Amino acid sequence: MLPTRELIDSLAVHAAVDTETLASVVDALSDCEEAATACAAGMLGEQDIDRMRSSVLHDLDCGDVVVTTRRLLTRATGDDSALVAAQLEVCLMACRRSHETCSRTAAAHEHCRLCAAATHRAADACRRALQALRG
Repeated sequence: MLPTRELIDSLAVHAAVDTETLASVVDALSDCEEAATACAAGMLGEQDIDRMRSSVLHDLDCGDVVVTTRRLLTRATGDDSALVAAQLEVCLMACRRSHETCSRTAAAHEHCRLCAAATHRAADACRRALQALRG
């Protein structure tokens, strides 16, 4: 797999945020998608699945939103700043929801602990990108 920064630097278009910030967000979102998807699958195998139903849904929502955000950021140009900002806001919301629900069960479930950490990093990355985008 190509390093994200190298891939972004190879594009002829200019991103709405600097390439270092963009690469760090894309990497954090990739990690988050993997963790949220794995966590949802892990919760489906737990004995207390009825109690974890909303957490599963939050993880699945988060995984879908971060994939869309990552894809948009990878191809976004400076002309797309309003769309990128809106998508980053949605991504931040999805990461927070997943983080909140997984944090509650992180002590009992390793997949929730890993997901809570990944969603926290992704939310921070989205915040940094929004700050860079808004100047």
